[in-house]
Order: sequence, then C-alpha cells, then structure tokens
Amino acid sequence: METTKFFLTSVSVLSAAAPAAAKAPSGRPERPNIVYIMSDDHSMQTIGAYGYGLNSTPNIDRIAREGLLLRNNFVSNSISGPCRAVVLTGKFSHRNGFRDNGPKTVFDGSQTTFPKLLQQAGYQTAMIGKWHLGSTPTGFDYYSVHVGQGTYYSPVMIEPDGRKCYEGAYATDLTLDKSIEWLEHRDTSRPFCLMMHFKAPHRNWMPAPEKMAMYEDTTFPLPATFYDDYAGRQAAAAQKMSIAEDMRLEWDLKMLGMEPSDMKGEKLRSELDRMTPEQRAAFDRVYLPLRDEFERLGLQGKELAEWKYQRYMRDYLKVISSVDDKVGEMIDYLKKNGLWENTIVIYTSDQGFYMGEHGWFDKRFMYEESFHTPFVMSYPAAIRRPGREIEALTQNIDIAPTLLDFAGVTIPADMQGESMKPLMTGEKRKIRDGLYYHYYEYPLPHAVKRHYGIRNSRYKLIHFYYDIDAWELYDLKRDPAELHNLIDDPAYSRVKAKMMKQLKALQEKYGDTNPTNDGYYDPREKKVSSNH
Repeated sequence: METTKFFLTSVSVLSAAAPAAAKAPSGRPERPNIVYIMSDDHSMQTIGAYGYGLNSTPNIDRIAREGLLLRNNFVSNSISGPCRAVVLTGKFSHRNGFRDNGPKTVFDGSQTTFPKLLQQAGYQTAMIGKWHLGSTPTGFDYYSVHVGQGTYYSPVMIEPDGRKCYEGAYATDLTLDKSIEWLEHRDTSRPFCLMMHFKAPHRNWMPAPEKMAMYEDTTFPLPATFYDDYAGRQAAAAQKMSIAEDMRLEWDLKMLGMEPSDMKGEKLRSELDRMTPEQRAAFDRVYLPLRDEFERLGLQGKELAEWKYQRYMRDYLKVISSVDDKVGEMIDYLKKNGLWENTIVIYTSDQGFYMGEHGWFDKRFMYEESFHTPFVMSYPAAIRRPGREIEALTQNIDIAPTLLDFAGVTIPADMQGESMKPLMTGEKRKIRDGLYYHYYEYPLPHAVKRHYGIRNSRYKLIHFYYDIDAWELYDLKRDPAELHNLIDDPAYSRVKAKMMKQLKALQEKYGDTNPTNDGYYDPREKKVSSNH
C-alpha cells in the first residue's frame, strides 16, 4: 500500500480559466453536468434550510436558496450501503440485491447503474469518498473511495492503481480536494458526473482540528420525546440505540480511558493514532479537560443521559460544519469556473438520523426522523423560480431516473423510481400516492427489528416481523412524533383497511410480494434465514 503525504490545495489557487462548455450532439440542447454530493447520516433537522434552528449550514442552504428543496423526501431502507445501491440502480433493495451492511453483502457491479448509462452517453464519471458497497466501483472513469466505513484521519483510499494512505489528511477535506483535482484534469469538451460522498457525519463524529472547540458553549434543547417510554410499540422498546444506554463514553464521546478494556475504546485509540502530532494536540486541548471534568462530576441516571446528549450534539454538529464548508468550496469552484449555470448540484444524505428524538441516535426505523432524508438541488439552466419547496412525496429510488431524464438518457424500464424532473422544472403534478419501505438488518447492530410498510401524505402503516409479529399505524397529522399506535383503535378501522390494501398494491407493483421470507443472512445462525 502506497503512503502519500497529502497537502490541502486551496481552491483559490486553482486555475481560474473557465473551461469550454460541454455540448451535446448536434441539434440537441446542452447537457447538464452533475455534482451529486451525499453525506452519511446527515439529519434533515441539522440543515438550516429545513428550519429546525439547531445549527447553521449556510452553504448547503445556498443550494436550496438558488434552487429547490424537497420537503417530503424519503429513503427505501434506512441504512448506508443499501441506500447507496438504491441511488445507483433506481431499484429497491430486494431488486438490486444489496439489502444490508452484513459482512457477506457485496454490491453486484455488473448490473445497470445510472453512471454507466451516463458513461455510454458520453459523460465522464467519477466516484470520490465513501462507497461502502464491498465491491470495486464500476461505471466510473475514476474512483478514490474509502475502505469500508473509512477513517476520519489519514484515510486509506482504494484507487484504480491500488490503495493509498493520505497521511495527515482529514477525510472531509480530502474528498473535496480530490474532487476538485479530478475536475481540473477532466476533458472539458464533455459533460461530467461527479459523485462526491463525504464520510461525515457518520459515527463516531471526529471533528477537524479547527472545529474541536466549536459548540462547546452551546446547550441544545432536549427533544420533547427524549424520555419516550415506547408504550404500545414493541419494536421501539427492543432497540439498542439509546443515547442513555448504548452510546459509548470512549468511542462515541471521546472520554479517553473511561472504557479501557472495551473494543470501542480500542477503536478510538486507533483513530487517534492516525493523527499527526499537531492534530492530536488540538484534540487533547479540548477533550482531555472534558474527560477530567466528567470524571469529577460522577453523573448518573438522567443527568448522565442528558450530558451524553449534549456531547453527542456538539460533536455531530462539528463534523457537519466541516461538510458545509467543503460544499461551499465546491459551489465557489463551479461559479468561478463558469460551470454553475449548467450544473445540477445536489446535496443529500444516505438517510436521516435521530438527534435525540425518542432518546435515540442512529437510523434504521421507518419512523420519520430516519425515513425522512434531506435533498436540495440547484440547476439554474432549468429551475426558473429559485427558492421553491416541493411538497410531493419523493424517494431515493427516484434519483437515478431523474438524473438520466435531465441528461436526455433513456430511463430503463426496470428502474422502479420516477423522474422528478417535471416537479423540479415547475409542473404541478404528483408522482406517487404512497411510499414503500423495507428494512432487513436484524439482528445486526442496534437490534432494530426487520420491518416493511407504507406511508402516504397522512398515515403510516408498519409491520415488524421475523421474531416478532407486530403492526403499527400512525396518524401523522395528529401525531407527528409517532407516539400513539392506532392499529387496534376502532376509530381507525377504515383507515387501517385502506392502508393494508395500498400496502399490498405497492408490494405487487415493486415485486416484494413475500416480504417476510426475505432471504436475509443471519450471522447468529450462520445460514440464510426465512421467516420464523
């Protein structure tokens, strides 16, 4: 493995010469460039444009302000690798074959993906950052991707000529700088599609050196549902993603030495060992005094849970701030080089995330915080009324057909998503009545039960299965926090019957007609399991 000393390249010193416009074949309009920016686990609640007020993301907000924002955008399976496979293929997990992040799950790179179709249409394509699909990227002229989850400091990247360790680099900075480097060396006579995937803000939320002290004087409001008792929700009560019980002092909250015999503590020390002496000094200046204070306080019970919440929020938002900075540098580069007007710029996340709602961190559930995911997009050449918010139900299966549609490439008949282009260019239309969801990764981390379900503009129906048989029904208008399971409420019997019918119709439409026999690999049983 080659080791590379990485020096950050300021965008300001890059060539300011505007490249030639990428023209389509004779007689056709100019084809758009595409910069698809995706982070890992970035909650909608922590993007300023969505209005929650927890933090500031001025650069991501610029995309929404100069373009549009999807208000009701969702995922089909709230876990990292499967979401990425869905984005590439435009197909649900049961169709693209990547259901979970299990050790034996590898993305089938031979199948059709939207980057391959863009390549065939003359686009240059690149994938830089987090891949997390267990396979070598296909459909890209160039790739530089993290090994597995990757590391925040001195990351090792898989590239066409082998693995390289970028000593001293911070992952968020590296993703942006390698993306700019690729743009600088591309063929300027052809359109491009760049997929720029940040590792951040994935657990364990390691800040950049210059962000270590950020938010340390901020106290965040406790979510109203932080002390949820999960009454009437058997699966919610069984999970293992509680801030109070499951968030680790050392790995998650940087309290070095507090769990010395714990495997997660070893992971933190491994990450710290990847730092340069200057980076480690910046860490120690902030986190060692915090550890000493924590040890002195001796917190227990609710005080400990709320202390953990504050530490979680501060670290999570520190890494978000770095992502937002790099989004801003990409925007500035595109504008400076005459690319902004004819480039589709998307910022999104692979799924939503819990910011203490229901007492949780992580994702996985079909409940709103992890099912809902942010999506903002700018494309001045086609979006005539900037600053619009789109209320229609959209989903990550729609990304591939949408980008193909904008590029003038035929959408394959077996893609299961719908093009959002008509919505984005001003047509008033509805592309679907309901959203389908299916999560498989139980009993792997966090013990979230396998489940599938449907959501429409007002109601949600979920079925938890495998070693449980539990149904949940929510009226999102009256109960947006999803605290009251109405599945046995006589007043909702007609709603329940209608949702059951709609669920079956979506399963038939998408080809998931036997969902409890999911063929998921169970590592405890060391075999492929079917429904119990």
